[in-house]
Amino acid sequence: MEIELTEIRKGETLSISPGIPKDIISTQTHSNTSFIESNLENTSTNFGEYEKVFLEPVDITNLNAPGATLEFSNSIQKSPFIEANTEEVSLFHLKEKCVIPVFTKDNEITLSHQEFIETALSAISKMFPNENVDTPEIRVSHQIKGRTPDALHIAAKDLQEHQRTSYFERMAFIVRIPGITETINGNKLSLTIGGVRSYNLENLYNKKTYEKFKFFIGFQNMVCCNLCVNTDGFQSEIRAMSYLDLEDKMLQVIQGYNANQHLSTMKSLVDYSLSERDFAQIIGKARLYNYLPKKEKALIPELLLNDGHISTVAKDYYQDESFCRNANGDISMWEFYNLLTGSNKTSYVDTFLERGVNAFSFSEGVSDALSGSSNYSWFLS
Repeated sequence: MEIELTEIRKGETLSISPGIPKDIISTQTHSNTSFIESNLENTSTNFGEYEKVFLEPVDITNLNAPGATLEFSNSIQKSPFIEANTEEVSLFHLKEKCVIPVFTKDNEITLSHQEFIETALSAISKMFPNENVDTPEIRVSHQIKGRTPDALHIAAKDLQEHQRTSYFERMAFIVRIPGITETINGNKLSLTIGGVRSYNLENLYNKKTYEKFKFFIGFQNMVCCNLCVNTDGFQSEIRAMSYLDLEDKMLQVIQGYNANQHLSTMKSLVDYSLSERDFAQIIGKARLYNYLPKKEKALIPELLLNDGHISTVAKDYYQDESFCRNANGDISMWEFYNLLTGSNKTSYVDTFLERGVNAFSFSEGVSDALSGSSNYSWFLS
């Protein structure tokens, strides 16, 4: 299936202030692969066959230089990409208002949340040098509070702002590339890149070692801000010692992502529908799934959504403005998939991406089961 992508050139471009390199110069090394073709002359972007360009490393250390700031195009959001117990912060807040944890045995600094985001921006600029990007949307949770030494004996209510310290244990972010879009069933999808960092996965009481990150590339449904992520576009654990190592592994994930196949599979979901009876059967079996004996459960494809998510899907089957049932009670698998990704917004940061990928696999598997060719048929039987 050949897919045409719409180029959007409205809004401000990503502008870089003095002190940050403006141009990224590629070498002459090329290799054929299947992903994204970037035409540097007319800036058109197509999914399909392309020549991967290996780029010269870009020094991003100046991102933290005094007076250096990044300006992005603005984007109006209907809802956040994740809710749960998170709150929104800016990149400026992370850089200027939060302390950075260290490994206590050698006092070596961790790769901070802001470095993670800025490294991702650097990788994006290398892979998509002619595209604008939206302002990073950043969500954090589990705030760790502290105080400066001079505030040791001051009551909490009397602390001044400069005597308070804090950082966030968990952080998730996304960066949209609004110039690369596709429409499925009337819903505009925008190419989106992001990641998750959880300090609780690190042993900060030991010496510095490889640090763990989660990274993805996929699409965001702009109707509901739900993320659409598949297995090829997700790395559940990137282990890195430096931001250069981290960036290299991010580039590998982006290069290994088959966007054309991802979009084709999502488009195919529109061709399948669940009757009200089928939908009720899936909801009931999904509730039974977690209570199955281990031997039986091992024979069935994994479902990571819990009872709370399934209840949300059941409610939204009747109430969701964009993806509810039709007049006959039927619901397309595309709408069903978006009910799953919508319920996933209530997941905590550390399980959010895994469940998002699982929602895609589950929807794809049920679609196959409707045609009688999938081991997901247990959920429909």
